[in-house]
Order: sequence, then C-alpha cells, then structure tokens
Amino acid sequence: MRNRPGRKRESTSGASGSGGRPRGRVTVLRTRGGRRTVTVRRTAGGGPERRPAVPTGPSPMLQAAAAYGWRLIIVGAVVYAVFVALGKFHLVTLAVFVGLVLTALLEPLTSLLGRWMPRSVAVASGLLLGILLLFGVLSLIGANVAGEWAGLRREFDGGVARIERWAQGPPVHLSHETLAHLQTWVRRFVSTHRSALISTALSGVDRIVEAATVGVLALFCSVFFLHSGGRMWRWFGGQLPGNRRRPVQLAGRAAWTTFTGYTRGIVLVAAINAVLVGVALFILGVPLAVPLAVLEFFAAFIPLVGSPVALAVAAVVALAAKGPLIALIVVLLIVVIGQIEGHVLHPLVMSRAVQLHPVVVALSVVCGAVTAGVPGAIVAVPLVSVVWSVYGVLRALPAASFRAP
Repeated sequence: MRNRPGRKRESTSGASGSGGRPRGRVTVLRTRGGRRTVTVRRTAGGGPERRPAVPTGPSPMLQAAAAYGWRLIIVGAVVYAVFVALGKFHLVTLAVFVGLVLTALLEPLTSLLGRWMPRSVAVASGLLLGILLLFGVLSLIGANVAGEWAGLRREFDGGVARIERWAQGPPVHLSHETLAHLQTWVRRFVSTHRSALISTALSGVDRIVEAATVGVLALFCSVFFLHSGGRMWRWFGGQLPGNRRRPVQLAGRAAWTTFTGYTRGIVLVAAINAVLVGVALFILGVPLAVPLAVLEFFAAFIPLVGSPVALAVAAVVALAAKGPLIALIVVLLIVVIGQIEGHVLHPLVMSRAVQLHPVVVALSVVCGAVTAGVPGAIVAVPLVSVVWSVYGVLRALPAASFRAP
C-alpha cells in the first residue's frame, strides 16, 4: 500500500542486545527530503527512561531562608517596638531596673533578718542599712575632698608647671611660644563659650533632679519587691492559661537567678577593683585616692570599659599632681587590674551567672551605649544574659508546651 505524496512514512524496528533481550526501539521517519532516525531507549522494565526533572521553583535552601526571614523580621519589629516604648518611659524603666538591683542586693539581708522579726520590719531595716551605707560613703568622699582641697590646688599648680617643663624637653620639644599660644586659646575658648558652659551646668541640675526622682521611685519599687515579690509573680502567673504557666514560671526563675547572680557578682568585682585601686593610689601618694577608688567602683558596672576609663582619670590626676613617672605607673596599673578582672575575677565570680563570650559582652556594651548612653551600657549585659538564659530554658521544653490551647 502506497503512501500519499507528501506524507511521512513511519517504520519501526526493534534492536536487540546480547541474548535477544530488547535494548531499545528505533523509529524511522521518511520524508521527501531524506531520512531521519530517532531512537527511544527503554529500561529493563520496559518503560521509557526518564531524565531527572529540572527544578522550576526556588531551591529548598532559599525556601527555608525565606521562611525564617519573615519570622525574624516580625520578631525584630516586635523587639524594636518594645524598646521604643521603653525609651518613651526611660525614667520609669531605669527606676524599675534600679529597684530590681536593690532587691537582688538586699534580699539575702532581709531574708536573714526575717528569721527573727516580721517581714515588713526586716525589709525596712535592710533598706535603712543600705541608705546609711550609701550616705556614709558619700560623706567620706566629701570629707576627703574638703580635707585635701588646699593641698590639691598647690599640687595641681606645681603639676601644671612640671607638665610644661616636660613638654618643652625631649621627646616632645614644644617651644615656649607654642605653650603660651595654647594657654591663650584655652582662655579665649572658655570666655567665648561661657554661656554654653553655664547652660550645660544648669542642665546638669536637671539631671540631678531626674536622678533623685529615679532613686525615690526605685526605692519605692524595691520595698514592694522585697516584701511581696513572690506573691506578685504568682499573681501574674495565675492570669495566664494553664498550659502557659509552667514555661513562664521556668523562664522567670531562670531570669531572676541570672540577674541576681550577675548583680551580686558585679558588685563583688567592683568592690575588689576599688580596694586595689585605692590601696595602689594611696601607696603612690596620688591625691584623692578615696574618691578615685569610689569612681572605680561605680565604673566597674560597665564591663570591659568602665575600669579603664576610671583609671585614665586617675592617671590624669597623677600626671598633674606627681609627674609623668607616677602617671606611667598608674597606666601600668590599668593593664594589671584589667588582666586581674578579665582572667581571675570574672571567671571565678561570674562564670555561673553569665554564660557570654567576651566578644558578646563588648558588643552588648557598645550597642547599649549607642542606644541609651551610660544607662544603656550598664543595662545591656544583664539584659542579654537574662535573655540568653530564658532562651536556654525554653529551648529545652517540649514543643507541646507552646501550642495554643
């Protein structure tokens, strides 16, 4: 039977391999222009061989990254909104934080006094002892400064002359005209910006009023935290659904344990640093040894940064009062105390409370300082420590604890 002109003629033939088993099928297409052969291979089961499918959508890695990405964006937006809200009420937030610090420090004393007296009397006695200790330290600083003021002025006047003579000699070699020009520039700058300096001093008065307000509110909060903090936390847990109470209870316990451990540890580290600095400055004969030691105590609450800054102030005082050699010794003291703090005190005192790498601590301090200044630098490390401990506790819980009821 002939094909019509112009139509394709198809013929099919089988191809066998060794042993007569079919290996494939060859389809021959005949046209007027020639002959074309197409081979279709079949598998051992008889079906056509399938090539791997080319993916048309995004890769699984990209899908997983996108799934985690939008969740992280939402969490970041919520955290940012919380910090913005706290920033609007930064005085209240700082007062609550200081109240928690006072509670962590005075809770052992009030618990000890509570064995022999009612809880309210123990709380009042503990707060009274804390206030007396604070005013005792401030009065000691005032008496020390007042007693050394006259001699301090003479030493500073002589120290400035010694610094000028040192600057004129090697290795600086500044001329007398340059130093005179520098003094003239300083006087002109002070006289030109006198109004700005006065306004800055007046704004410092506003800061003192804000600090007093924060102190009173913190004291008020600490009274109730010490007296009935456990009942307040149990009441808060009772407002939650039944399946949420256990995770919140565990997270709160871990957060408070970490916070109290950090607070008591940093106070102990700061006290040791202050004693070391005070003794060293007293031996070297640097004036204002007690105020500088107290400055070191409060500066140590900013990890990795506060102690060097406080000791730098001590080095300036030593340079003006005792000359470059004593100032150099104080600078070496900065290095020694930094090594003791970083390699001895922190691992021994705070290793159980704070499980953070020094890089994380440094980044937390810098981010806190950029965000909220000195209060942010103080709050940053305990905040990150508490968040990390809460995350570790919640991560160990089964997934059923977080499902909706």
